[in-house]
Amino acid sequence: MQIGMIGLGRMGSNLARRLMAGKHDVIAFDHDKKAIAAIAEDGAVPADSLADMAGKLPSPRIFWVMLPAGAATESTIEALLDVCAPGDVIIDGGNSFYKDDIRRAASCRMKKVQYVDVGTSGGVWGLQRGYCMMIGGPKETVDMLDPIFNTLAPGVGTIVRTPGRTCDDDRAEKGYIHAGPAGAGHFVKMVHNGIEYGLMAAYAEGFDILKNKSAEHLPEAERFDLNIPDIAEVWRRGSVISSWLLDLSAAALAKDRALEDYEGKVGDSGEGQWTIDAAMEEAVPAYVLSSALFARYRSRVHDTFGDKLLSAMRFGFGGHVELPLDEPGEK
Repeated sequence: MQIGMIGLGRMGSNLARRLMAGKHDVIAFDHDKKAIAAIAEDGAVPADSLADMAGKLPSPRIFWVMLPAGAATESTIEALLDVCAPGDVIIDGGNSFYKDDIRRAASCRMKKVQYVDVGTSGGVWGLQRGYCMMIGGPKETVDMLDPIFNTLAPGVGTIVRTPGRTCDDDRAEKGYIHAGPAGAGHFVKMVHNGIEYGLMAAYAEGFDILKNKSAEHLPEAERFDLNIPDIAEVWRRGSVISSWLLDLSAAALAKDRALEDYEGKVGDSGEGQWTIDAAMEEAVPAYVLSSALFARYRSRVHDTFGDKLLSAMRFGFGGHVELPLDEPGEK
């Protein structure tokens, strides 16, 4: 297929490269001319504006927006509607708020433009590993885009099939689902990120307890000088708490057991807060997820070894750098 990729940052550029590796044609645009030049060297067709991109795509034109949630995505989608024709498709693959998707989809329908939201997980490793995608939008449109999603997804790979699972739709086993109408994709991804906060916080707090077992205020016989990198490594092998997040933690600890490259000022994408907001709207208690979110806020005032590990995990899967001290969040 042919697709326009708008936004060539860490995620957008790798999405484009994975699509091209799967024999799709990519027309690429970014305000950063160097980013366009870099992707053009790998085979993408450069565009110098949204209108130029529209002129280089066949009908129905497919535009994938991969920008930070908020003003950048909002203004870009508004600008795209000015160059779109009936039947064209706008995909938001960033971390937008699902209620914004519902509103945008309604605006797109007025111009007979299809809107699809794709919650995309995979971070900077997605080029090699593939991307887990949670998709919202009209069924016919999502089905039409299936060759794109199938290329970006990890595929069945070596993961053992779930015992007892019977389903006519094998997309979930390949790493992507059609979650429902507009907004459903980003809603599922939002909760995914909220869970991620909780998992990361559990690892961070556990390793903090291990690290501080040698504290001087403890009775001498109860002090253990534990090898933290070895503990992370052994838990990766046969333990019930093994995971990719633990893999990333072990890699960071193997490189620097004190994690001195990190200050522990842990950022957030905003989706943890949105998940807690949804829990409150639904009257669903979410003790772990809310505590994990507040722990990130606390880290910007007082950090711990666990906070450094959180920062190391975020850098490991997403290339997220730590927040400057005067930044309240990473939206």
